[in-house]
Amino acid sequence: MDSRSYPLGKFVPEEQPTSEHRKRWIEDIAQIPRMLRLTVQNLNSGQLLTPYRPGGWNVQQVVHHLADNDMNAYIRFKRALTEEAPFAGTYREELWAELSDYQDTPIEASLLLIESLHQRFVVLLRSLSPDQFQRTFTSPTHGRMTLDIATQRYAWHARHHIAQIDSLKERMGWE
Repeated sequence: MDSRSYPLGKFVPEEQPTSEHRKRWIEDIAQIPRMLRLTVQNLNSGQLLTPYRPGGWNVQQVVHHLADNDMNAYIRFKRALTEEAPFAGTYREELWAELSDYQDTPIEASLLLIESLHQRFVVLLRSLSPDQFQRTFTSPTHGRMTLDIATQRYAWHARHHIAQIDSLKERMGWE
């Protein structure tokens, strides 16, 4: 496994999560906007355009991807809470990363979007009962999953991308 692609390792779900697990994941989700902002705050435009690994996205694309992913995740959660086991749409993230908004939009727009979205998402997550965490949706890429699994995956996903950026900064001697 390439440590540049998966600096935290691949996602491994906690199959029997407790309320303490959920609280920790929700707190991780609450802290992601701050962690991401701190991770990218001192990067210049050339550094933002540096791929985190050969053939990988650049830092700017990763930040915009996180905003897009978070919007999609939020909708999946709301649909799972209001529909019976919905089929969640997917998106071609590798193609989205090539669109002009990833190239021409300053990362501040995505950082603000992530901050606002996480504020609402955390309120929603903190309000859920244990039974609601058992509601499901079906992902085209990951299959049927509970909101318990989706919460862990969501928290891991952001930490995973932040770790990719941190790893790049360390290798390049940026700070």
